[in-house]
Amino acid sequence: MASSSKAKKKTVRLASGRKRARQDVKLNAANTALRSKFRTVVKNVQKAVVAGDKTKAAELFKAAQAVIDSVADKGIFHKNKAARHKSRLSAKIKALAA
Repeated sequence: MASSSKAKKKTVRLASGRKRARQDVKLNAANTALRSKFRTVVKNVQKAVVAGDKTKAAELFKAAQAVIDSVADKGIFHKNKAARHKSRLSAKIKALAA
């Protein structure tokens, strides 16, 4: 069992495998950036809700919806996870009015 987080990677011999490895590095970086952006927009909406600023929260939520949907469309998160996040954020914003 490898306890080290940095396990030794095997080098690929076939040209197609080397290309796949190069593509995976780029894809991983893109997915990581999108995942980070998703977390950031969700946190921004939550901060606005905690602050009690309904107009700012609604504005941020509108922008967050586009990011959440794009992440789900690209398959980084499941569509149900995206729907769950949007639903919960929307409920928090609606609760501010009450």
